[in-house]
Amino acid sequence: MQRPGFWDDSERAARVSAQHAATQRRLDTFRSLESDVADLDELVELSADDPDLAGELEAQLVSIERRLEQLEEARLFNGRYDAGDAVVTVRSGAGGTDSQDWAEMLLRMYLRWAERRGFQVEMKEASPGEEAGLKSATFIARGENAYGLFAAERGVHRLVRISPFDAQKRRHTAFAQLDVAPLVDDDVEVDIDEEDLRVDTYRASGAGGQHVNKTDSAVRITHILTGIVVQCQNERSQAQNKATAMRLLRARLLEEEERKQAQELAAERGKQKAAEWGSQIRSYTLHPTTRVKDHRTGHEVGDAQRVLDGDLDGFVREYLLKNASDN
Repeated sequence: MQRPGFWDDSERAARVSAQHAATQRRLDTFRSLESDVADLDELVELSADDPDLAGELEAQLVSIERRLEQLEEARLFNGRYDAGDAVVTVRSGAGGTDSQDWAEMLLRMYLRWAERRGFQVEMKEASPGEEAGLKSATFIARGENAYGLFAAERGVHRLVRISPFDAQKRRHTAFAQLDVAPLVDDDVEVDIDEEDLRVDTYRASGAGGQHVNKTDSAVRITHILTGIVVQCQNERSQAQNKATAMRLLRARLLEEEERKQAQELAAERGKQKAAEWGSQIRSYTLHPTTRVKDHRTGHEVGDAQRVLDGDLDGFVREYLLKNASDN
């Protein structure tokens, strides 16, 4: 960073600065932890003669355990793109209006989780359902290990509840899908042939200024070979929406390549990775009891509302630990 001309390339300088800041935070955490652990012996001796210090000792232990967990979590991110930003897409599945409502609930849950983790979020697209909820929504999560964390949530999520859209108040099951792709720099090569793309424009929906309802500013791009569809409507112009959609497509194609590599590796090891790459990973039951259970790890929480409010760290941590031990 101190080299002459470093700031001439602003985009590269920003990336290096972000890497420096992330590395400095981890180093500061380690040094602080090292110092506090060194102080524990003395604190233990003093607390034996001074009961008032027992509370301080307990608080110090809790702090050390929490920071150790953070370092242990960071150790689990060793994938090529784990440390970077993530493109997150929520899609409604089978279940009609209930699934579209469930997709909106999932979006709210992940936005709250992103806020808890300190990520910056940029909404890129939201397609409303016919009666309620969302057909799909896409956002970018920016922050340290954003992709590694959100990738742990990739898959199908199942909701069981009394449907608010059923006049007879019957129990319904709804499904929604979470897709996660790495947002990479433009210097990462992704082979895209313009002839394999179908580009459609349409009028953006929702808030965003008078032009939203008067111009076909939103862009949808279909990659014909893979069937991958991306769209963007939140930028100021059609050109900007197309540029963003192309970047989202690059991310999705990288995700597809990662998925294929994981399947090949699983086949070599004789393991099935279906749960990780799109099968049902978790059930959220709101009736007759309330609980959330992860089918990959068995981790379960009785307070479903707490989970829907964004308390996902326990589920993600259990999955990351299991995935690390399996590999």
